[in-house]
Amino acid sequence: MMMTAINKLNEDAIQLLRDLISTPSFSKEEDKTAALIFSFLESNGVAPLRYLNNVWAVNKHFDKSKPSILLNSHHDTVKPNPQYTKNPFAATIEDGKLYGLGSNDAGGCLVSLMATFIYFYEAENLNFNLVIAASAEEEISGKDGIEALLKNILFLQSLKGSEITGAIVGEPTLLQMAIAERGLMVLDATAEGKAGHAARNEGENAIYKAMQDIEWFRSFKFDNVSDLLGEVKMNVTVIETENKAHNVVPAFCKFVVDVRVNELYTPEEVLTIIRKNTKSNIVERSMRLRSSSIAFTHPIVQSGLALNLSYYGSPTTSDKALMDFSALKMGPGDSARSHSADEFIFVNEIKDGITLYIQLLEKVLQ
Repeated sequence: MMMTAINKLNEDAIQLLRDLISTPSFSKEEDKTAALIFSFLESNGVAPLRYLNNVWAVNKHFDKSKPSILLNSHHDTVKPNPQYTKNPFAATIEDGKLYGLGSNDAGGCLVSLMATFIYFYEAENLNFNLVIAASAEEEISGKDGIEALLKNILFLQSLKGSEITGAIVGEPTLLQMAIAERGLMVLDATAEGKAGHAARNEGENAIYKAMQDIEWFRSFKFDNVSDLLGEVKMNVTVIETENKAHNVVPAFCKFVVDVRVNELYTPEEVLTIIRKNTKSNIVERSMRLRSSSIAFTHPIVQSGLALNLSYYGSPTTSDKALMDFSALKMGPGDSARSHSADEFIFVNEIKDGITLYIQLLEKVLQ
């Protein structure tokens, strides 16, 4: 590993992250950061492509007879927390910390993966092809992000028939390997009663009916407990009626359930169990964000284990859930800082991320 080349990659990656932070990129509004990423790749001799606000490229000596590894992270952000005390777009560095919206989630991961891709871009005779993809709409699980890119005809043509057999998804994990990840299913539930006058104790109170189901969601335990992800978790997070008057017994009570699924159940299996045990009408918003895991035997994981990296099951969901191939979630930064006021990433975390990504892939690619 040539230190001169690595030092330049570090400097370029940090400057790119500062530029990205300074350019607002809320989900569905990432056009300007997509242009920055496209320009950065071009300036480093790469031939990038773009679909919507997703930017990608393949390595110079792409060989369609070999499988491919995808390096992916996102460049959209949430809106700034109202408790910010610093300008979320100033990209200032203080005491070794780079502050700014999206610095930790997931700008540091993205620029580290881009630097890694550039490091290997001109290498010949690799065991795998490399694909870099900076995707949009991750924060809202939008359909015009990585999901749309993986199905896009231009993207598929750029792979020339090569199959993606593994991926590194850049999210802040303190550079630990998240080899499994919970799926997410959001449910809209409606308990139905009968309207009546509260003073005369008329009707059937839909709130009371909802309470019975809510208690079930609170107390029910699924049988299959994952060694990596633990139990399936269910939380009621919203409840409401359409009533505005205090003296009307509500006919309907609606509530929302956040369900985090481990890898031992499909969303369909969980939904079947829920419907068998509740009386409310249950409608799923989506089953796209499925639980996922990558085998210990996968070359990327084996490389990480050889580097003595620790591994765990992640409680949070990422674009990994939208991939139909094995993917490892790993990156610089700390998930606990994500979406927080005065978000930051340590500059050294980015440098460490680049170094570790390169070491991880060297064992796989060469």
